[in-house]
Amino acid sequence: MISLKSRSYITVLLHFLLWGLFAFILLFYHPLSWNIRLPLQFWIKQGLVLVILMVVFYLNSYVLVPRLLLRNKNLLFITVVLAISLIAGPLVKGLENILHLPLLMEQAVRKVGIPRLPKREEGVDLFLIMMILLIVGISTSLTMIQKWQTDKQLRELLEKEKISSELSFLKAQINPHFFFNTLNNIYALTHVDVEASRKALHKLSRMMRYLLYETQQGITPLSKELSFISDYIELMRLRLSDAVKITFEKPALGDSLMLAPMLFLPYVENAFKHGVSTVSPSEISIVIKMNGQLLEMTVKNTVFKEQGALVDHYGGIGLTNTKRRLDLLYPGKYTFSAGKTESGNAFIVHLTLILDDTEMYSS
Repeated sequence: MISLKSRSYITVLLHFLLWGLFAFILLFYHPLSWNIRLPLQFWIKQGLVLVILMVVFYLNSYVLVPRLLLRNKNLLFITVVLAISLIAGPLVKGLENILHLPLLMEQAVRKVGIPRLPKREEGVDLFLIMMILLIVGISTSLTMIQKWQTDKQLRELLEKEKISSELSFLKAQINPHFFFNTLNNIYALTHVDVEASRKALHKLSRMMRYLLYETQQGITPLSKELSFISDYIELMRLRLSDAVKITFEKPALGDSLMLAPMLFLPYVENAFKHGVSTVSPSEISIVIKMNGQLLEMTVKNTVFKEQGALVDHYGGIGLTNTKRRLDLLYPGKYTFSAGKTESGNAFIVHLTLILDDTEMYSS
């Protein structure tokens, strides 16, 4: 596949060759120049024609094709192109009159014994119209080819990003140590409170079922995603002391709102990873709200000096990776911010996301 840099060089070369050819035809190659010494005003007019062709080329390439042709406004596109073609003739004719070019050309041909040039018919300049239509055709073709190449590369890039995202998603679904620690905690709990251990095992099995069966389609009900997060938090409580204050607020929802699975877990996991201390009081707050179709998530955790470097790392590369998934799944539909508070004692992740009823997204 041609790299973006190589493609830019090829594009510049094509433009250079195109305008070199038209400049040669208009400025350096003219049948009359073989027998007549043409006045300077003639070449000025030819230069203006070249400028008009260049303006039409790039106007068509960067404005008319993207805004009209690619938006299926074909009739308007044809109308504008024809209007430009018809306007260019009187513009060139007016310049010829300003430069007194007809009189100068008549004088030039008389010097070499030619009685007079054939009188050009007043009205539409068919040659100029054909030149403009040719330029529009070349411009449209090149623009469409470039768009096709760009779209092809974008599709290939998105496919690679999708595969990479899926691999990262599988790796980041849940920390394996969580399961080992949870099983050990449940085992210890069986000696103290059998009923509590049974409930914990039920939560763990429900989480496993969700991971194995509910996340394979690339979309899941928001209510199930929130239930998964709730189970995760409850199981994390088993290994934490009373010095850790955990708050989790979630809305009551049906199954109509859908989203990509495991979207919140990386932020919740990092809150527990960086927001818990063995010697100091800790606080983790996870608040998820719904306002119509707008979802708002705020995750806040305490920051400790000994974990400052880890939090900064999470705020750098870690957040870049998780934010990339949002870019792929919800382009233009989310806002995201993350960082320490002014006091430096807490780290806050804030995410807003527009969800649609039963909208399908692919991971």
